[in-house]
Amino acid sequence: MPQLTGKTALITGASVGIGRDLAEIFAANGHHLVVTARNRKQLTDLAIQLRQQHGVNVEVIDKDLSVPGMPQELFDQIQARGIAIEYLVNNAGFGTHGKFAESDIASQLAMLQVNVVALTHLTRLFVPPMLARKSGRILNVASTAAFQPGPLMAVYYASKAYVVSFSEALDAETHRKGLTVTTLCPGATSTEFQKRAGIQHTRLFSATAMSSAAVAQIGYDAMMAGRRMVITGFRNRVLAIGAKLAPRRISTAIAKKLNSNR
Repeated sequence: MPQLTGKTALITGASVGIGRDLAEIFAANGHHLVVTARNRKQLTDLAIQLRQQHGVNVEVIDKDLSVPGMPQELFDQIQARGIAIEYLVNNAGFGTHGKFAESDIASQLAMLQVNVVALTHLTRLFVPPMLARKSGRILNVASTAAFQPGPLMAVYYASKAYVVSFSEALDAETHRKGLTVTTLCPGATSTEFQKRAGIQHTRLFSATAMSSAAVAQIGYDAMMAGRRMVITGFRNRVLAIGAKLAPRRISTAIAKKLNSNR
């Protein structure tokens, strides 16, 4: 049984993939949890498992963060339960695939609401209490997609570029005040993300993808170490550096090829 810390982590998008694996890692290290996502049954099953295996408290609050106002509702419910959040993990996010001009605009706007607006709103709500305590850590899940434009996934790539820029700026503002902000940038990862986005048959996923458990562990370790950014895997780090150094036209063309179906 882990030694309980008494500190609580809020994890969005905790029902599957990287979010679920992060919840398991936090619980295994003795942290209490608030887990949120749209699927209440998956969250409840996860909560039962983690309570039984690790003896931690797990609060379930199902919210659809694509709906405006949900971050405030989530914050208010956590406050009403008297829970202080020490670790905020903004993991919820999704992508779509296809030409922007042919895309469903409702899906694109919902993506921005989850990937950008909800992440920003939740961060703004939880940062002041952390600064008041001079204690807190934030993990924002971005992507190696953040480092170049992404034809056929234009809005998704742009949303992750925002997450990187926002997170690095915030960490610079708060790092000396007891609060650190870490950005996790995975490459291709084995989760339900690619199926939902419709990119499971693209060239990007023709190579072996990293497991979500491995990505989650890297993110957790980086967060606890107070690192500003971590890119998962040597290959992904090389590609990210290459995208920064290459002319934008070339890196954009490469991204378009990777996002094309095999």
